[in-house]
Amino acid sequence: MIEVKNLVKHYGSVRAVDDISFTVEKGEILGFLGPNAAGKTTTMRIITGFMPASSGTVTVAGFDVFDQGIEVKKRIGYLPENPPLYADMRVVDYLRFVAAIKGVDKNTIDVEVHRVAERMSINDVLEKHISKLSKGYKQRVGFAQALLNNPPVLVLDEPTVGLDPKQIIEVRELIKSLAHEHTVILSTHILPEVSMTCSRVVIINDGKVVAMDTPDNLTARLKGSESILLEVEGAIQDVQNELEKTPNVLSVAIQPLAIPETAQYVVESTVGFDIRKELAARIVKNGWGLLEMKTSGLSLEEIFLRLTTKEEEVN
Repeated sequence: MIEVKNLVKHYGSVRAVDDISFTVEKGEILGFLGPNAAGKTTTMRIITGFMPASSGTVTVAGFDVFDQGIEVKKRIGYLPENPPLYADMRVVDYLRFVAAIKGVDKNTIDVEVHRVAERMSINDVLEKHISKLSKGYKQRVGFAQALLNNPPVLVLDEPTVGLDPKQIIEVRELIKSLAHEHTVILSTHILPEVSMTCSRVVIINDGKVVAMDTPDNLTARLKGSESILLEVEGAIQDVQNELEKTPNVLSVAIQPLAIPETAQYVVESTVGFDIRKELAARIVKNGWGLLEMKTSGLSLEEIFLRLTTKEEEVN
């Protein structure tokens, strides 16, 4: 659906985007991450046709952004970090105006405006002037304009800025639901938001892609191992010895708990081998109580910091 190849953008002598390449599949939600001045917003502006590139190519739904810009813009809903709102207009008039620009049939403009208003829960402010809205409502109006005419691609730059915790949860669920009918690029500084909504992430630093994978795969590849957290009721030393005998186990760390004969075990295993069934079978066979089992990895924050401070490349 979106293909970026060898994208470069210069600002004078500064190379803001440095040979970036990635793809976004139809129906995918891609998290686009990077520290300030990494080149995220520049890349998103180029994809949406708001800014030319110095070199490279971008296609959206098979259309070239630079040669077929009008066709691309028909297929993209864009929410920049600062929503493009006209403060003196009423919300309903603004949305009608944007709908007309986007080519919505004049006989169905009001239907389309009320569809996006319902989806973004802004029906109660449609008659208000945008200047009178709270920051949270302005953000939702900006999101609503991106949804007008039901574009197949959505590019969202910090879509939850200014929203309260309840609204953030609602928008997060909305973004997840959009994956069934839209391809989404989501740029945000709220890293847990990416973990909860995105199937894959691209991390850039100093204008270059430093990582591109699922959060789980990035964790395993950066650590060089996979972690499983167990809580087991049983003779601690015996449990450790048995876990260490399991094929593909690299190490077992123990954290005793206040409950007698109960501990947490962090089992590091070889990447690419799922040993959970084998671990559970050994625990049950010995009559010990398996109280908890879950995978444990680096948080997205830890991955982000490792990649953007050490500039490691994981592709």
